[in-house]
Amino acid sequence: MSTSKEDALLQEGKSSSLSLASITDGFATEHDGVAGAVPKARFIEDIDAFSTSFDPPASAELMIGAYSDLFGKLKTLEESLAQRALLIQSKIPEIEKSLKLVTFLKNKEDSGSGDGDSTKITTRYNLADMLHAKAEIDTASGIVNLWLGANVMLEYTYQEAVDLLQTKDTKAKKDLTHTKEDLAAVRNQVITSEVNISRIYNWDVRQKRKERMADAEAKAASS
Repeated sequence: MSTSKEDALLQEGKSSSLSLASITDGFATEHDGVAGAVPKARFIEDIDAFSTSFDPPASAELMIGAYSDLFGKLKTLEESLAQRALLIQSKIPEIEKSLKLVTFLKNKEDSGSGDGDSTKITTRYNLADMLHAKAEIDTASGIVNLWLGANVMLEYTYQEAVDLLQTKDTKAKKDLTHTKEDLAAVRNQVITSEVNISRIYNWDVRQKRKERMADAEAKAASS
């Protein structure tokens, strides 16, 4: 695009009423009654009517530019959501593993007959890669320490730990479901944006062809 055309398009963008709100229609998803983070790309049924709905009428270049900007934002959001989904998916097995372990310790404590040996278990724990050590655990203590992240470890009773891990497990699975829904929605909006860009381009080609034909007919009539 030449500098003069770039300047003209820049000037048109400043004077046009076309904005992001003009090419979106709310949000594509809703979670628990709250709008999601994915903007819904508006599909243009009638490009002529859409163009002339702005003051001054929007050119094909301006409309394509607007949808290209939206496309870029959606692709960035898609990448962010995909990374978030992978992160949540990696956390769920660890939460479930911890919950299973604490539940086992609690059940062992509950089933103890008061005899110290009946509440003890022998296990192996990881010291380093390919290196494990043998340990004896007395579940009668009723206490377990959980890593909460950021180098923070807190002490809980078995029941408190079970309740906490169940809550974290439920939330993680719910967040994963919402993230997958948003990811599917943003991919649909990317497609809608691409279709709009293609249709506007083809519309512009047809408009310019009509203008050339009209000019040719006018010249033929005047000669």
